[in-house]
Amino acid sequence: MTTPTPLVTLDDIRDAAQRLKGVAHRTPVLRSRTLDARVGAEILLKCENFQRVGAFKFRGAYNAASRLTPEQLSRGIATYSSGNHAQAVALAARELGSTAVIVMPEDAPRSKREATVGYGAEIVTYDRYTGDRVALAEALAAERGLTLIPPYEHPHVIAGQGTAALELLEEEGELGALMAPVGGGGLIAGSATVAKGLHPGIRIVGVEPETGDDTKRSLEGGRRVTIPVPRSIADGQLLHTPGELTFSVNRRLVDAIVLVTDDEIRDAMRFAFEHLKIVVEPSGATPLAALLSGRVEELPERVGVIVSGGNVDAERFARLCGAGA
Repeated sequence: MTTPTPLVTLDDIRDAAQRLKGVAHRTPVLRSRTLDARVGAEILLKCENFQRVGAFKFRGAYNAASRLTPEQLSRGIATYSSGNHAQAVALAARELGSTAVIVMPEDAPRSKREATVGYGAEIVTYDRYTGDRVALAEALAAERGLTLIPPYEHPHVIAGQGTAALELLEEEGELGALMAPVGGGGLIAGSATVAKGLHPGIRIVGVEPETGDDTKRSLEGGRRVTIPVPRSIADGQLLHTPGELTFSVNRRLVDAIVLVTDDEIRDAMRFAFEHLKIVVEPSGATPLAALLSGRVEELPERVGVIVSGGNVDAERFARLCGAGA
């Protein structure tokens, strides 16, 4: 029996890092003695809330878009996204002299819609609870001759997302565990590929909102499971099933998925604001929520955490984190 060729390799991610050099930000790694004492481990926070567009998504979007031919760029790019990948594709298209059309849910956060338009994209809305965003985007791309760059079901997107973990490990050396939020699975797939490639013994832990546990159920069942579209404040993680490509990576490399509640996410956002002096959006706060609530068992001495984004406007942040929220 032959071993299948990996969808994304460590070399692919290193190649993406070269392509992103000077285009994407090399984001900071933050520490908090208060956090370390609270959880009983050294926590290293890779802050992708300081990335362009305010989230890790720019890495994958640019890595994929920059590989398109001049003809493809002249026709334009399409995607579907609740916000961060939408902004990332819009900015990548603008940087490369192309245009973007985004299929976006009607209830996407206002700040993310406005930022996407601000980068020059056209938005086509749909109802996330009744519509099929993939089918809508595919039909739109076919009709207009656009190239579709999905938010996670693409090897170049996954490779780009993995560059955040590559930077973290290059700077901080070997870690006992690496944690990341899980939505469609692209970030943790890229992160796990890097981490296991460099340090095979590292533990990879994903975090989902408890109402959106499609990846946890899928990994436990050994196949992709579909759930009703979840409802949670973690708008970047509201998927009903893992991606096919991302699941093929994650079922091999991810060691555990833990779940957090919306209240635990709110507490983590407050903690990040009060103790780290940073703004983190709900989806980006889920790994921190898992640590603060004790959801991760047997923490090693050193743990890396991908803080995936900070795209939340002041009004929503205050509403989520204010007294009595």
